[in-house]
Amino acid sequence: MSDAPQGAEGAGSDQDPVPSADPFSTGATEGSVDDAEAQLLDDLSALEAEFDAATDADVAEAVGLAQRFEAERDEFRDAAQRVQADFENYKRRVAAQQTEQRERAAEDLVKELLPVLDTCDAAVGQGHEQVVPVRDQLLATLTKLGLSEVAQAEVAFDPNVHEAVMHDEGEADDGPVVVEVLRTGYLWHQRTLRAAMVRVRG
Repeated sequence: MSDAPQGAEGAGSDQDPVPSADPFSTGATEGSVDDAEAQLLDDLSALEAEFDAATDADVAEAVGLAQRFEAERDEFRDAAQRVQADFENYKRRVAAQQTEQRERAAEDLVKELLPVLDTCDAAVGQGHEQVVPVRDQLLATLTKLGLSEVAQAEVAFDPNVHEAVMHDEGEADDGPVVVEVLRTGYLWHQRTLRAAMVRVRG
């Protein structure tokens, strides 16, 4: 058997393989960080350049827009406040009108009942005493609601609540005096509902 030279093959097999480049090696990582940092610096420089490029006109325009928006906001707020005030005034006006209407309706009803009181007074004057409880009860109810009588004699004549239908000769130091009440007058909530018919002196 021939001994073939093994030197070249053996030498080749004993040599270590050449290592390949590792992308995650320390050198590669440091290079990526440096690149990212450089890119960030470039971006910041670009932003600074854009900010420096802003002119006074741009700033003035922004200030003008802000002032316009503020003025519009104040205008809308004032308009809303006016609408609210108008609505409150409307509610008060409607409430006052309703109250007045109720008072007028009650006053008209009381006016319709005055002839009933007059009839009761006439009946009592003719001696029909059985009418007195009815008259008193009706008068008491109306008094609770705001009715009051004008039926006093020997008081100063007041044209606001008295209607003079008869005059007696005489002098009075303080002016005309009511001598006799011929028909009772009435006040409704201190307003003259019907003047009293009276005979006066002076």
